[in-house]
Amino acid sequence: MERYFEPGIECASREQITRLQDERLAATVKRVYETVPYYKNKMDEAGVSPADIQGVRDLHKLPFLSKEDLRKQYPYGLLAKPLSECVRIHSTSGTTGRRVVAFYTQNDIDLWEECCARAITAAGGTKEDVVQVCYGYGLFTGGAGLHGGSHKVGSLTLPMSSGNTDRQIQFMTDLGATIICCTPSYAAYLAESIIERGERDRIKLKAGIFGAEAWTEEMRQDIQNKLGIKAYDIYGLTEISGPGVAFECSQQDGMHINEDHFIAEIIDPATGEVLPYGEKGELVFTSITKEAFPLIRYRTKDICVLNAEPCACGRTHVRMTKPLGRSDDMLIVKGVNVFPSQIETVLLNDGYPANYQIIVERENNSDRIEVQVEMTPEMFSDSLKDITKREKKLVSDLKAMLGIYCVVKLVAPKSIVRSEGKAKRVIDKRNLYAGK
Repeated sequence: MERYFEPGIECASREQITRLQDERLAATVKRVYETVPYYKNKMDEAGVSPADIQGVRDLHKLPFLSKEDLRKQYPYGLLAKPLSECVRIHSTSGTTGRRVVAFYTQNDIDLWEECCARAITAAGGTKEDVVQVCYGYGLFTGGAGLHGGSHKVGSLTLPMSSGNTDRQIQFMTDLGATIICCTPSYAAYLAESIIERGERDRIKLKAGIFGAEAWTEEMRQDIQNKLGIKAYDIYGLTEISGPGVAFECSQQDGMHINEDHFIAEIIDPATGEVLPYGEKGELVFTSITKEAFPLIRYRTKDICVLNAEPCACGRTHVRMTKPLGRSDDMLIVKGVNVFPSQIETVLLNDGYPANYQIIVERENNSDRIEVQVEMTPEMFSDSLKDITKREKKLVSDLKAMLGIYCVVKLVAPKSIVRSEGKAKRVIDKRNLYAGK
């Protein structure tokens, strides 16, 4: 039987949802125009006033917001509430030192946790369950969001954070975890580790909620088979709130967007034209209940399709597909946002030419990133010992920048193929994006 955390809104009619979105959008636009100078300036430049925005039908009149806008306004430029009313921040990883910081009032956190509670309930979670949260805690939103959602449901919450697999398995078996929340690649690694240790018959997991990185249907089936669970997808962005923006139901046929909090659009990434449901394009979100850090028409850079057809689960909110790719060059590796510009910064700072290639593969259900870097002729004449030393330093410097381990291979000068057009910096061999 399908479970709902808030059936009144999750199964509301389209008319009810649209009416709610109209009211909340108009109120949000008016508020940010009056309280955030950056929004006022952007709207004035576009020739739009709050009076022009009566509802969702007028959303297309508003200018887009990009991650670059967020970086330019770091840290307080987009704050829509006094700092004294904010109780927490979360942050993305910085690309070249400038991060995106999102602010939360207590009400923002309550609503975010309710969104995550909807996801846990859709995965079969109740107050009788034990939810093991293996997402990272801290500035990353994953751990905090699912932790709070588990509390809202009333489940016993195991705030494990990421890593320390031996301890993860010990608590999973000793405390009888029934729902696990982590990245899909870590779920796959845990599954292999559990089987290797002969602990498969001791685990009581029934469901997993996996997000923060793209994953295939084949990977879903592999995890489900090895752990004997049902694997649910979840989507979120630090800038918008974190996990729980959208989540899968028992049908596993797209993620329901929490439309009472977020309005989704699909646009042509080249022209900005709004596309109809069913067409592939760039996902754009507008938050209509956030108090401290509401984003209007935020371009996510994720490519997907929206589906407004009724779902067999009974929920009426529009569904989004898994991201089918990116409209920029960002990579998601082990749940971490990685930009080629970050890698290039490290290489240039260490005295290397800007001739490099990033190769991402999946080995044993885990992402592997290799950075091939051309040496200068002077470096190439060094001894093998010196080259190995250089590689180790680059490994260390890249880890400090990215937060993840990269394999580094120094190669001969001019050995990386040149392009007459845009340089082919990234070779992603993971085949992660369904439908690509």
